[in-house]
Amino acid sequence: MYKKICLTFFVIFAILLSDISVKAESISRTLSKLNQNKAAVSISIKDISNGKTVYSLNSDRPVSPASTLKIVTYTASMNTLGNDFQYKTQLYKTSNNDLFLKLSGDPFFTTKDLKNLFSLAKNQKKILAPKNVYIDDSLFDKIEWGEGWQWDDDLNVLMPKFSIYNLDNNLINVVIFPTTEGSPANIYTEVFYPIGFMNLVTTGTTNDITMTKGNTIFPEMINVEGTIAQQKIIPIPCPNPRRYFKLRVEDAIRAQKMDYYKTVASKKTPTSGIYLVGEITHPITMTSEKVLKESNNYVVETVFKSAGSVYTKSQGSAKNSLKMLNDYLSGLKINTSNVRIVDGSGVSKNNLVTANFMTDFLYAQSKLNTFDTFKKSLPTAGEGTLKDRMLYFKDNLRAKTGTLSDVSSITGYITTQKGKTYAFDIIINDPKTKSSDKKLTEEYILRTIYTSY
Repeated sequence: MYKKICLTFFVIFAILLSDISVKAESISRTLSKLNQNKAAVSISIKDISNGKTVYSLNSDRPVSPASTLKIVTYTASMNTLGNDFQYKTQLYKTSNNDLFLKLSGDPFFTTKDLKNLFSLAKNQKKILAPKNVYIDDSLFDKIEWGEGWQWDDDLNVLMPKFSIYNLDNNLINVVIFPTTEGSPANIYTEVFYPIGFMNLVTTGTTNDITMTKGNTIFPEMINVEGTIAQQKIIPIPCPNPRRYFKLRVEDAIRAQKMDYYKTVASKKTPTSGIYLVGEITHPITMTSEKVLKESNNYVVETVFKSAGSVYTKSQGSAKNSLKMLNDYLSGLKINTSNVRIVDGSGVSKNNLVTANFMTDFLYAQSKLNTFDTFKKSLPTAGEGTLKDRMLYFKDNLRAKTGTLSDVSSITGYITTQKGKTYAFDIIINDPKTKSSDKKLTEEYILRTIYTSY
């Protein structure tokens, strides 16, 4: 009897091993058919019912995760801030008639909001002629880019600077307007900002514009070349958000015809002898779609810095944000010994994670009572950065994508044809293949998982 039981056990065990081997071989065949260099691919797949790894390839190798890192940093930030958190930009008046604009780094704050605040001030007595106007910028540090961000990306609209002076998405619209054929075009900014243009654009029959930045001798000079047939508006990252913000404050003061001719200085809001004139608020819940579906770097970096400030009860900084993140990961009992994270967005190539780290994180989330909400916050096929991708899977996929030069990644959850749900992470660090080919590889790996597991 004992021998029969043992024999049965070994037969079942052999079948299971054979099944695992067949599934693993199916992914290997997929990579071979696509002529994908396997050494450049990291894959980790875990069964979320028990956390066991069902497939791995280079899964403990530290590599750049690109924007898939946002899942980790944003989730930790929201755990700290809570869904009730609000960004508040407040205007105070002191007893000696000073105005203090207290900033929170609100990533949704606009020039219109700013004007509305000063409109409230005008409607109150004795504020038609403020003694001084100050901006309280003390909540965040003065670092406006992440560690390891590339200087030659400073015209990339996906990577504007982020700071306490967030305004109008920290972008400036440049207008290029045709004149007569063969003559130079007109170039100007929609709102005043002291930036120079080397105008090498001629009026022609097509719109073909190239912008490059002079980063050495003239750091705020932009070279504009090409031809223009019809007016074109091109957003560019604001070179100096602090300067832009103060210019818009001056515009708001003039719009209300306040009797004020001094400079707008920086100073911390006093704790007594003040009252609130008005405030503009935006709920933190507005950030979810921006971060997880649209992969907005500017918003996630602001949220990350805000969470660091709240967690440490001090100034928002990368150091405090990373302390918040590390403590959160430690609480989930996730091993971070083979991981280095330096920003909130995944833009920096100094970020290094492993595929196993990412699936460990996803598995840990699946065990929390917030899992359903977390999973639904990720885009499915046809949404966000998956708008034109993964349509084959319909609602069986919830995933975050990532793209950097030479890097493509995707991570999330997939429910297979057999009804099993897996956490997965795929990172391709390969300078020899096109981005479109990397994304095709990701899709075919996921198709193999969907049909074979």
